[in-house]
Amino acid sequence: MQKSPFGMSPDEYQAWQAQENAHAREYLFSIGQPLVYEKDGQLIAEYPDGTIKPI
Repeated sequence: MQKSPFGMSPDEYQAWQAQENAHAREYLFSIGQPLVYEKDGQLIAEYPDGTIKPI
């Protein structure tokens, strides 16, 4: 990334954010860790094989 997120236009920021989210997901799966996030007030763990479990 050459540009600071603070200096990006809204469209650039949205594209950058999507790219970073994909990178984080790939990294976690590559080290055998689930992606954990909140959905509808509940913590969710998503695994590389596609399994999604509430925590």
